[in-house]
Amino acid sequence: MNIEIPIVSAFVDGNSGGNPAGIVLNADRFSTGQKQKIAAAVGLSETAFVSPSDSADLKLEFFTPTQQIAHCGHATIATFSYLRQNGLLANDQSSKETIDGYRSIKMEGDFAFMEQKAPLYTTLSDPDLHLTLQALGLAQSDLIDGTEPTIVNTGNSFVLVGIRDVEKMKALQPDFSMIERLSKAFDLIGFYVFCLDGVAYGRDAGARMFAPRYGIREESATGMAAGPLACYLYDTLGVEKGEFAIEQGRWMPSPSPSVLTVRLEIDHNGRIQGLYAGGRGAVREKKAIVI
Repeated sequence: MNIEIPIVSAFVDGNSGGNPAGIVLNADRFSTGQKQKIAAAVGLSETAFVSPSDSADLKLEFFTPTQQIAHCGHATIATFSYLRQNGLLANDQSSKETIDGYRSIKMEGDFAFMEQKAPLYTTLSDPDLHLTLQALGLAQSDLIDGTEPTIVNTGNSFVLVGIRDVEKMKALQPDFSMIERLSKAFDLIGFYVFCLDGVAYGRDAGARMFAPRYGIREESATGMAAGPLACYLYDTLGVEKGEFAIEQGRWMPSPSPSVLTVRLEIDHNGRIQGLYAGGRGAVREKKAIVI
């Protein structure tokens, strides 16, 4: 069977950069094994499979080249933005069904914003803190004042590590084997390392994302990690804003600049009740594969 799959870059900065995902429509015709085979052939960090849903506007399943995962931020944004641009999504309020439940989606033109949960924070023990820094080649003195690596979950778990100096951020030499072991031990998607220094005008932080547990050495845009970072900036660093702009991908060995917008939902007591993370997708190419 021949299949033509659009490759859509999500969280593009203007019309460039972003993080590419494959999008497979009418995916209910494929078995789980076939979906995994398709994702491997596409060869990107994630491919989204779109099917009808009884409980939401559509069902989304996400596969890396090696396994299925519960959520993928950039593939969600790529899918909904692509559907809107091709006249396949009429309403501004939409939704997705995933293997981990229902999520609301808000559209603003062809910008898509996906719902995430209120943050859960987990403090690392001193030995785990030491190992986390070791995996990144960092010392305690490299961290932003008043911060320490923390696990944050708004749907998926990431360890957030704030670095004070952008030059140290650019020069990171991660130990990917160690990051993979720690990600398994802490049940993380990966390490989301951020810096407040050296970012473009109007951006609140710049980030790098390492997820070797899922076959991703470095990713150019991670919607499910930008949400936790915005929460951390608000709750831990006291940045009292309702909307954050996070850039990612600029400091990769092969740069692909991306920008992710996070809007916090804050109650009258100043607590985060939830959030929406989003951006825009742009079609890069169509890839033909045979299964």
